Amino acid sequence: MANYPGRYWHQIDDGRIQCDLCPRDCKLREEQRGACFVRQRLDDRIILTTYGRSSGFCIDPIEKKPLNHFYPGSSVLSFGTAGCNLACKFCQNWDISKSRDMERLMDRASPDEIAKTAERCGCKSVAFTYNDPVIFVEYAMDVADACHRLGIKTVAVTAGYMHDKPRRDFYSKIDAANVDLKAFSDEFYFNQTGARLQSVLDTLLYLRHETDVWLEITTLLIPGMNDSDQEVTAMSEWIASRLGKDIPLHFTAFHPDYKMKDIAPTPHETLFRARKIAQEVGLLYVYTGNVYDTDGGTTSCPSCHANLIVRDWHNILEYRAQGGYCPNCAVQIPGRFEEAPKSFGRKRIPLRIGA
Repeated sequence: MANYPGRYWHQIDDGRIQCDLCPRDCKLREEQRGACFVRQRLDDRIILTTYGRSSGFCIDPIEKKPLNHFYPGSSVLSFGTAGCNLACKFCQNWDISKSRDMERLMDRASPDEIAKTAERCGCKSVAFTYNDPVIFVEYAMDVADACHRLGIKTVAVTAGYMHDKPRRDFYSKIDAANVDLKAFSDEFYFNQTGARLQSVLDTLLYLRHETDVWLEITTLLIPGMNDSDQEVTAMSEWIASRLGKDIPLHFTAFHPDYKMKDIAPTPHETLFRARKIAQEVGLLYVYTGNVYDTDGGTTSCPSCHANLIVRDWHNILEYRAQGGYCPNCAVQIPGRFEEAPKSFGRKRIPLRIGA
């Protein structure tokens, strides 16, 4: 299934082929690969070298994506491939996203096999995660089609760095997305990820205002890099004014990894402070992650402040948001909720699919 014909490219005047998937606009001669490594020019076309090949399948709690307002307590079949179109020096999944070893992609599965496995395992959704689905978009879209035929939802965990045409094609097949807003500074994006901030903001604006995709945002706070009060305030104000105060925002803790092993882990107090700033700006659903913080994992009613979903890590201790309404004051909580509470818990179940 590898070497699948890719979409989103065109020939340019000097004989090279330009990939039109993301703003990197890689221009390739025969057999060259793009910055993502997995998209290659071969026989005068772009191919996806990782179609049908995965770095692993696992059943996770949906809260791990993280998504707190998308069928809370449900399980999600998660998988990724290899490579990435960003160059984050702080990558927490660098062994997958920076991999140049295609042989590590031991798990092979067709879109139908993935969808049927999710159905058999009782998963509410399938998530494209671990590395960015942008770079394996053809595979992800085919999996999404197979999932929808069986009533399975689809989730994208992404940095949101892609061009408009593939963005529209991709998200027409996605039910929920968590977009990693890595900072609110173009300087940070350029120096630490090799990307640009505006393209990510464009994705967020598109998802919020032109689609029905359920959207949540995550920001990994790195000490001394993107965690100042001024930057957290500016980002929170932009989210509140341009996306809406009801967008869930997750602040998560950094741990030293990849090319940032010399930076200390994020103090818990930094997450608590960022959450407070975002709440003071007016954001209604602000969460903390990668730390033990029951308050920071709890979904509360913005009107009467009753606790509706109390979480202990990924365990749901209390669920009072049946149908997405507060039982005290009948205020509707934005998101996708079921009547009956579920709690898949913290467990993580590795799977093998296909040959």
